[in-house]
Amino acid sequence: MGPKNTKFQNSSLNISQNLKDEKITRFSFDFIQIIGKGGFGKVWKVYSQKYKKFFAMKEMSKAKIIDKKSEKSIKNERDILSSMHHPFIVNINFSFQDQDTLFIGMDYLNGGDLRYHTNKYKKFTEKQTKFFIGCIILSLEYLHKNNILHRDIKPENLVLDSNGYVKLTDFGIAKKYVKNNSKDTSGTPGYMAPEVLCSQNHTFTVDYFAIGIIGYEFMNGVRPYLGKNRKEIKEKIMAKQAQVKKSQIPNDWSLESADFINRCLQRKPSSRLGLGGTSEVKEHSWFKYFPWKDLYLKKIEPSFIPDTNDNFDNKICKAIDKIGVKTQERYLKIINSDKYKNSFCDFEYFNRFSPFENNAEKNEKIINPHEIYEIENKNIDNKNNSICNNNNISHDINLKSKILNLDNHNNMNKTFIKIMEDQRYSSLRKKPNSIYTKLFLNGNKTSANNSFLSGNSSIVNSSNLSNSGTQSNTRHSNEIVKDFY
Repeated sequence: MGPKNTKFQNSSLNISQNLKDEKITRFSFDFIQIIGKGGFGKVWKVYSQKYKKFFAMKEMSKAKIIDKKSEKSIKNERDILSSMHHPFIVNINFSFQDQDTLFIGMDYLNGGDLRYHTNKYKKFTEKQTKFFIGCIILSLEYLHKNNILHRDIKPENLVLDSNGYVKLTDFGIAKKYVKNNSKDTSGTPGYMAPEVLCSQNHTFTVDYFAIGIIGYEFMNGVRPYLGKNRKEIKEKIMAKQAQVKKSQIPNDWSLESADFINRCLQRKPSSRLGLGGTSEVKEHSWFKYFPWKDLYLKKIEPSFIPDTNDNFDNKICKAIDKIGVKTQERYLKIINSDKYKNSFCDFEYFNRFSPFENNAEKNEKIINPHEIYEIENKNIDNKNNSICNNNNISHDINLKSKILNLDNHNNMNKTFIKIMEDQRYSSLRKKPNSIYTKLFLNGNKTSANNSFLSGNSSIVNSSNLSNSGTQSNTRHSNEIVKDFY
């Protein structure tokens, strides 16, 4: 392997998690080559001699981060990554720092990103595109259930493993969803939803708009909105609704694929596919009979398999940052300033799902948070169904509290409606504490049920409390929307 980089002074850090102590420094790895570049530094392919494994290592300059006032953004990225673990996300394994630099160790994937392959092949087949988007949907389903918006879905952030499965990476501008987020306008022009470009409040549908852009690009070899800068792209989006017309559909693509893309590309979030949650996207006619469970378990043979060699752009890999003398002096002052001495405290992290675990058998038995989430919800559903079917329903305060708090779970189902219809729980009607209760008590059972099953409880607002509810903007997912053609 390549020689160890000796440019920086060794700074040993103790990272303790699950009664396991690891000392990780830059000297714990062989730095092989640069495989990418970011706003604050480089991404290295590194190798651990101790654990016989490759990692992708983000190396970021503290001075540059502070100079651009992006400390919160970097901490946010690390916090979000450390709270997740999923088979379709490029997971974090560890993070550490020395005096000048922050390091984040990620899963290493040698299949290259989809931008590299798009530049190489220009277009993809419908089967390949459906597989890619299916992988993205699974990653977004996990993020959205955990109330996280990625906000930067684009080919550069979609990386292939050696088998051809797509994983989502780069959570630099990802955010926990909050209602008032009009000031969060970061993103990549060309893939940003109109509401973000126009500095409006936005929800999880911004990620599905980006999927529409990607689908359009993979079908036609070009993005629907082009421009030299953000302003030009915004003007084109505002001027005309992009759509795949029937005459534009390639011979080997279906009407359903065009409909899926068009519905994701809707400029109005209220008309966009995904407003009702990931389940609405997965139930679209294009994904009819799609084996979602087999995809999650990686039992499907990918329709596009990258070369066995590393798939990285050599121009990017060989690029070297050139920093002027004045910039170097400014960075030096920042690093030596007492003001920024504690800017990145508590940055260190060690992932218990990481390949660093020596006990492979133990590692296999660990259930990742996504699986735990599904098991918990399954148990909750079974328990509530048994409660509803039991004639001797307990009326103790704790049980009522649990039922009233059902709306805290994202995996909503008909259990709530069944409980609310039961006369033995009439006391619950006197203390409505959720948006779903209000919808139900207003006589709009359909809207209540739709809101329940949407999986996006946090984005249901007061405007949905009218009698029209969520029906006004809803189309049947198994129908082709023909007014685009």
